[in-house]
Amino acid sequence: MQLARIKNKYPEFVSQGVEVVAIGPNDMGSFQRYWADKNIPFIGLPDPQHIVSGRYSQEINIFKLGRIPLNCVVDKNGRIRYIHYGSNAIDIPDNKVFFKVIDEINKSSNHVVPHTFE
Repeated sequence: MQLARIKNKYPEFVSQGVEVVAIGPNDMGSFQRYWADKNIPFIGLPDPQHIVSGRYSQEINIFKLGRIPLNCVVDKNGRIRYIHYGSNAIDIPDNKVFFKVIDEINKSSNHVVPHTFE
């Protein structure tokens, strides 16, 4: 669901100077097949060993259908400027939230954006 929402707005993300990276628990082959089948234009990073997700403390809970969504906006300097830890598998911010954060980052690269836009 989130991949489709981002895919549909990907040109708008790119026009804001953004690159999207989706990280998931699947292996490389699964990612390649899914990305090709769904024609996803942004980067997909397989993380079957949970290395990346572990570094960002993404929750994995089999009672909540596996990985709980974690969404970040990272600026060009590698600083996390927005982070949302989902409370369940469907707790995902709307693209409007991301665009508002991105707009604030683009206005001032020295301003840390709080994550209270929801």
